[in-house]
Amino acid sequence: MDIRVCFVGDSYVAGAGDSSGLGWVGRLSGHAHARGLPLTAYNLGVRGDTSSDVAARLPGEVTRRANPAARTGAVLAYGLNDVVAGMDPEESVAATSRSLAWLGSARVPAVFVGPPAIGDSDLDSRTRELDQSLRDCAGSHGVAYVALCGSLAADPVWLAEVRAGDGAHPGPGGYQRYFELVRDPLTGFLAELTGHDGEAAR
Repeated sequence: MDIRVCFVGDSYVAGAGDSSGLGWVGRLSGHAHARGLPLTAYNLGVRGDTSSDVAARLPGEVTRRANPAARTGAVLAYGLNDVVAGMDPEESVAATSRSLAWLGSARVPAVFVGPPAIGDSDLDSRTRELDQSLRDCAGSHGVAYVALCGSLAADPVWLAEVRAGDGAHPGPGGYQRYFELVRDPLTGFLAELTGHDGEAAR
C-alpha cells in the first residue's frame, strides 16, 4: 500500500540544528519502517513559518503529493514562530482552523504536534497559552493533539542542547528527546493510516 505522510510546519519539522540530518521526522520515519509501517515521508518544514504561512501553502503542498491510489495523512507542527512574531493567539487559532478544516474537507487524516518550550521564561509562558488554544482548536476539529511544551520545559537534555545551539534549536540529542515524546502517538496515527494494529506496531 502506498502511504504518504506530509509533515508540514516550521524549522523543527525541518530539523534545523541537527547535525545528523534526521531531525524528529527522520527518526520517526525510521522507527515506522522498522515496525512494518512503510511510508513516504514528505518533510515540508520551512524555517520561520507561522500558522498563517502554513495555512496558505497547505492545500497546494498536500494536493501535490496526494494520489487517488494512495492513502495520505498529514502531521502539522508549528506555533513558536507565532509567539516570537507576537501574533494574536486568536489569529493563530483562526489560521489553524482553516488548515484543519481543509484537511477535513479533503479527507486527509491529521494530527497536530504542539510547539516546544525553549527555556525563555517570557516566550515559554506565551507558548503555553498558545499550546492550550491550539489543543482546543484541534479538538474542535476532531484532530488528535500531541503536547510538548510542558515536557520539554523540564527536560535537561533538550534545554542544554537548545542553549548550546542558537537558543531555539537543539542538536541530535535534543531531537531524540522530541522524537521520544511524539513516537508513540504518531506511531499509533501511522498504524491507523496503514490499517495495522497500533499496539503491535509499537
